[in-house]
Amino acid sequence: MSSPATKKSGEALEAAMTAAEIRANARALSGFLRDKSDAIEEARRLPSEVAARLRQAGMFRLMMPQEWGGPEMRPAEQVEVIEELAKANASAAWCVMIGCDSGFFAGFLEDGAAREIYPRLDMITAGSATPSGRAERVAGGYRVTGKWSFGSGVTHADVVELACVLYENGAPVAKGQGTPVTCGFLTPAANVEVVDNWRTTGMRGTGSCDYSVKDLLVPERFLCNIRPPARRPGVLWRRSTNFLPKVSGVPLGMARAAIDYAVETVKNQAETPSGRPLKDSERIQSVIGTAEMLLGAARSYVFVAMEREWARLESNEQPTLRERADSWLSRVNAAQAAREIVRMLYDALGSVSIYSERSPLDRALRDAETVCQHVVMQHKTLAMAGAMLLEADTRMLPYI
Repeated sequence: MSSPATKKSGEALEAAMTAAEIRANARALSGFLRDKSDAIEEARRLPSEVAARLRQAGMFRLMMPQEWGGPEMRPAEQVEVIEELAKANASAAWCVMIGCDSGFFAGFLEDGAAREIYPRLDMITAGSATPSGRAERVAGGYRVTGKWSFGSGVTHADVVELACVLYENGAPVAKGQGTPVTCGFLTPAANVEVVDNWRTTGMRGTGSCDYSVKDLLVPERFLCNIRPPARRPGVLWRRSTNFLPKVSGVPLGMARAAIDYAVETVKNQAETPSGRPLKDSERIQSVIGTAEMLLGAARSYVFVAMEREWARLESNEQPTLRERADSWLSRVNAAQAAREIVRMLYDALGSVSIYSERSPLDRALRDAETVCQHVVMQHKTLAMAGAMLLEADTRMLPYI
């Protein structure tokens, strides 16, 4: 792992890591994460040892500003890191994908407040963007009460996001057509109560528990609405949805690992009762070929859409409707394709797939099903992208 250090004026000494070094670190963690996969699933969260190793390897600093000594990685670089981790363990990759939003949030705070809540590069953020809380404006800040679900990584986080509906004088603040005004806040994780209720089909190791606060006073400086214009000029902060592209890395990495496992498995197995090598079976050959085709197409769509959108932002322009729709569709497609790939391989390998202690396909199938239920990868959201392409309904445009 990278060891060079740099000291910037007024900052603590921290290891400097380039994007290439961080990706190499992710690849180097693969054996460790595979070995810890059972422990991660049994704990229903990342064990402290796993979270510490990921932190040490720079996995949570992907979006930290270059001005602070962070890598400020492009979305394509972020996806590559998440992919590497997901090949070894999808839950760990998911926690990194969420936890590394620290740098992104920092770009929407005044620099002093950002450095106060994120004093180190490798700090972890958790939380839900669903406005399930209530924030009442008071002197000096906001009084926040609420309970949120799907707090991925909240069990090992340093900072937690609180998404709320804004209230003043006991009444919700409304904007045009009576729509409630929502806002987000950041608070140290010590202020949050975690509810240990994450028991799921798949992605069991993400610790995506409910969490709550009651009558918590959040200072005004930690109001963090990820809406342009950001406090930083970098391309990374020119769109409020620039934290989303890296989500694709989880299903892409899962699918890659499933195909690699299947290929290695069939090389050493024979059909029953003929004894013919499985690798010579036209049925198996067809499945492997189809799986590679699906993954290649899904991955290409993700990177092409992502790079087009990024190029537009680099030119200081906003992406077109088509480019925005492609970015959304490519993420949904990545998850749906990964699930199809894992299902195909599970069927192709037959009964060997059902033994969780012998085959990673058991966990992969459960993880793929669960990932496809996330709001940014659900099949039902295709209607939103379709409406955008048809210019049929503009209400969802801010979210895509």
